[in-house]
Amino acid sequence: MQDFTFGPILSGDGTTFRLWAPLQDQVRLKIEGREPEAMARDGDGWHRAKVEGAGVGCRYQFVLGDGLAVPDPASRFQPDDVHGPSEVIDPAYDWQTKEWRGRPWEEMVIYEFHVGSFTPEGSFTAIIERLDHLKETGVTALQLMPIADFPGRWNWGYDGVLPYAPDSSYGRPQDLKRLVDEAHARGLSVFLDVVYNHFGPDGNYLPAYAPIFTEKHKTPWGAGINYDGDGADNIREFVAQNVVYWIREFRIDGLRFDAVHAIEDDRKQHILHEIANRARAAAPDRTIHLIVENEDNNSTLLARDDIGTPLHFTAQWNDDLHHVLHIAGTGETFGYYQDYAEDTGKLGRALAEGFVYQGEHMSYRGSERGTPSAQLPPTAFISFIQNHDQIGNRAMGDRMAAAQPQEALNALAAVYLLAPQIPMLFMGEEWGAKTPFPFFCDFNEELNEAVRQGRRKELSRLPGFDAEDAPDPTAKATFESAKLSWQVDTQDQNTLAFYRDLLTLRRDRIVPLLKGCRGHVGRYSVSGSVITVDWSLHGKELRLIANLSAQEGAALISPTSPEAEIILQLGKVADDSIGAWSLQWSLGPA
Repeated sequence: MQDFTFGPILSGDGTTFRLWAPLQDQVRLKIEGREPEAMARDGDGWHRAKVEGAGVGCRYQFVLGDGLAVPDPASRFQPDDVHGPSEVIDPAYDWQTKEWRGRPWEEMVIYEFHVGSFTPEGSFTAIIERLDHLKETGVTALQLMPIADFPGRWNWGYDGVLPYAPDSSYGRPQDLKRLVDEAHARGLSVFLDVVYNHFGPDGNYLPAYAPIFTEKHKTPWGAGINYDGDGADNIREFVAQNVVYWIREFRIDGLRFDAVHAIEDDRKQHILHEIANRARAAAPDRTIHLIVENEDNNSTLLARDDIGTPLHFTAQWNDDLHHVLHIAGTGETFGYYQDYAEDTGKLGRALAEGFVYQGEHMSYRGSERGTPSAQLPPTAFISFIQNHDQIGNRAMGDRMAAAQPQEALNALAAVYLLAPQIPMLFMGEEWGAKTPFPFFCDFNEELNEAVRQGRRKELSRLPGFDAEDAPDPTAKATFESAKLSWQVDTQDQNTLAFYRDLLTLRRDRIVPLLKGCRGHVGRYSVSGSVITVDWSLHGKELRLIANLSAQEGAALISPTSPEAEIILQLGKVADDSIGAWSLQWSLGPA
């Protein structure tokens, strides 16, 4: 806490409180149990007050000129949610894993989950009880959906308004540190999803005293965050220090940056480049990995230097690969899936080169999308068949396992878990959980109604959002329905064993081929519903032959070389044909 510009500074005789409020001539500090006192203002818009005797546990707010009492925007803890007072905390924690340095990127098997619905308790500490399960499954990295303090009792996390404060519904900051510590003790990395493209609609008081927004840039949520206008220096610093805060204070191993395509900045050094640089500099003795979500498929963010080290970001969630795998497994072609339908070549391209759209026109988007990506290593892409968005953007929040045959699901899993891209599971997927994951939030009634109407409008091109039985995203029952059931039956155990076997095979046979791999290593060919993808990796040829369809007896393009070792086969694969939902992975000489 002591090394950051924003937030309180503890000292032996009291606490110094700070607020950057250039739009306010006068700010008073209100500490519970004390009379409000004036803060000193300097020429740069900073208001400061040192209070003797104020220490750990004291609760405080800042009172603006019009009498509005607001929390500290860099609050470390909000015991009474986003509208209540901030609490001064002791940042000290006795780390048991001081020697932890992180894991190499090629070893990552990411597991995305929502803290509030991953366990019945919905807390940081309850997750600790499930870490051994994840390790035994073959997971090597946790990825927490956003935890920055959000308004209300439940939320996906993308409506956060106090980015330095872990949401109090999940526990105290010390509980989060213990979770990270326990994960590291088991060899598990910890990633955190962060949101720097917007603030939630309730509880963001920054516009009342600082130029946080700009009309120069527009986002789906309104005016853009001011990263390049008057007063932007402190706003950039507020965000960059938040990145450093999670990495240094909580020993987080990496961050996933939400929807970076919505972060606009006209300065010479884009804020994304600045925070990437600051993130890695924050922990020079540890391995830090940075992930982006980017609908624009801008491969320059993933560029490597001459020895293959990421210049900015390590990898991107690859929605393109998800879409082609989803269509193969479900046959659904509505909405954005339309642009990926009836073209097996798109599946081959996603596996071999990363992006499907590398500058081509995309009808659903109404414009060209993407840039060339074959020059990037496969590990620059994160692959998945489920995540919070792809499930939650369905009207009922239903998972593939709720409706699709097991043989299809197994084939999809065997493709993405063994491919050279970095795989990511969504919570419960490893045992075929059928628990839905609908969108949920908890605002005041006016905002709740706006959310209901807004989601119907935003997702109107997808089926089911006009259905009378579609869940109310603001209802407690909707949130409760998303909580995982950890009752695993016989079929679930079979699925879990299958996932564990695949991830063991990945660890033993695929991961050793990925260290330092470069671009232009993949190529593909297509014949009807059959794809063949080859990757040249460190003198080995990794090959996938797959028929991800219900079509029986599809013709093979070319049989597996007799010099190659078959490391996995599902279904029927003969010299001249391949059955429905069948595939073969092999390793041979390059």
